[in-house]
Amino acid sequence: MTAQYPLVSVIIPVYNMAEFIGETLDSVLASTYPAIEVVVMDDGSKDNSMAIVQEYAARDARVKAYSQPNAGACAARNHAISLAQGQYILPVDSDDKIAPQFITEAIKVFQQDPEVKVVYSRAEFFGDRTGEWKLQEFDINLLARKNFIPITAVYRKIEWEKAGGYCEEIIAREDWEFWISVLKNGGKVVKLPQVLLFYRFRQNSKRVSDRKLKHHVIDTLNKRHPEFFERYLGGPLRYNRSWSRVINRLTRWFR
Repeated sequence: MTAQYPLVSVIIPVYNMAEFIGETLDSVLASTYPAIEVVVMDDGSKDNSMAIVQEYAARDARVKAYSQPNAGACAARNHAISLAQGQYILPVDSDDKIAPQFITEAIKVFQQDPEVKVVYSRAEFFGDRTGEWKLQEFDINLLARKNFIPITAVYRKIEWEKAGGYCEEIIAREDWEFWISVLKNGGKVVKLPQVLLFYRFRQNSKRVSDRKLKHHVIDTLNKRHPEFFERYLGGPLRYNRSWSRVINRLTRWFR
């Protein structure tokens, strides 16, 4: 680790991902960036995920294998980050992959502009779906209505500390809540022009099942960030998210 190459901690929570974790680790360890550690937190897997991670750790000193009783992805991510030594954090889900140059390109952005808080990239699906994942350019007004920054984005560890970590109360779309916590009081966000994230789409994945938890997500976001939604939507985030600003305006007018 040098001033030119600050340490980046890649954070991988794992739960029953023996089928995919090897591919994920291979993609991370192929990084062109010379200063990384890979902090893997097994969240009480019932398969041999941990044994696979331990094999990687035995072969490559950059891989650190830890485990905890099952407590969910947010708790596993928070636990791993608390043990991380890096100045920068890159969470990667245990079935996804990153391109070799992802971290290198992200750190270049941070070193060129200290006001940048988050760097993400274009992304592609693989697995049960293919094609580009259409991620919008950053806009704080859009963030108030839509979750469009993937979990796999680079940020400084100090931002995680300021945000109080990932919310362990929310059981879906925890990345959305985290980005609101980090960005609601300002800061630049950069979307890299290259496709550097490969998101494995599975019909039975958490992201698909999380869609059923829409009301829980919106209720929790409103409880945790009322001032943010007041500022950008003129009131709470509504279940019909895209109409939130209009509904809030009409509600106030009728009152």
